[in-house]
Amino acid sequence: MIADTWHLYNKYLIISLRMPLWSLFSLIQPLLWLFIFTALFSNFAQLPGFPGDTYLDYFLPGVLMMTVLFGSSWSGVSLLREINSGTVDKLLVSPISRASIVLSRVLHSASQVVAQALIVLAVAWMLGANFSWHPLNLFLILSIMLLLGIAFACLSNGFAILSQREEPLVIMGNMMTLPLMFFSSAMVPEAFMPEWIQTAALVNPVEYGVDALRAVLTKEINTELFLQGFFVTLAITLAALFWAISAFKGLRD
Repeated sequence: MIADTWHLYNKYLIISLRMPLWSLFSLIQPLLWLFIFTALFSNFAQLPGFPGDTYLDYFLPGVLMMTVLFGSSWSGVSLLREINSGTVDKLLVSPISRASIVLSRVLHSASQVVAQALIVLAVAWMLGANFSWHPLNLFLILSIMLLLGIAFACLSNGFAILSQREEPLVIMGNMMTLPLMFFSSAMVPEAFMPEWIQTAALVNPVEYGVDALRAVLTKEINTELFLQGFFVTLAITLAALFWAISAFKGLRD
C-alpha cells in the first residue's frame, strides 16, 4: 500500500508541476482576503478587549485556514472527472492497493496546501505580521495544515463518490468553505460573536484548527490550546480518512 501510494502520489505531483497555474489559482482568494480584510478591519484591533496588537496578526490563522479550505475542498472534482473518464476503472482492475488510490490523492492535495501555506506566511510577513519563524513553530503549523488538508480532501473525495455528479459536489464544496469560516473565530474574536454562533463554533472543526494555528503563531507556544486543537483535528482527520476509503470500497463493489 505504501509503495502504491508513493507511485500514485508522484503521478499527481508531476501533473501539478506541469500545470503550476492551477495550484496558484487556489491561492488567489486567500491572498485577496488577506489584503482586503486586513485593510478593511485594521481599526478593529483598537476595540477594547481585542486579543492582539493588529488585526493582521489575529487574522493570519484564518487566512491559513482559508488556504486549506480552498486548496483541498475541491479535490473531489478531479476524482469525479477520473471516474467519469474511466481512469478509476483502469486502476480498479490493476493489482494495486485500493486504499492507496484515496491516500495518494488526499496526500497530494494536503502537500499542495502545505506549500501554499509557506507562501501565505511569507506574504503576511512582508505585510508586517508578527509571528515566530522558529523551526518548531513552523513544523507545528505545517503539521496542522497537513492534517486539515487531508481531512477536507477526504471529505471532498467522499462526497464526490457518493454524489457521482459535479453540481452537488460544488454545492458541498461551498458549504465547506465560507459557512465554516464565518461560524468560527477565524475573523472575529469569540467574545464579539453572538451566543448562538459561539455555540455553533463548538462543533465546527475549523474552530479547533484555527485555535491550534493561533497557539503556535505566537513566539511562546500555548501548549494547552495547541494540544486541544491538534487532537480534535487528528480525530476528525482519521474519521474522514476512514469514511473516504470506505466510500471508495463501496464504489468498487
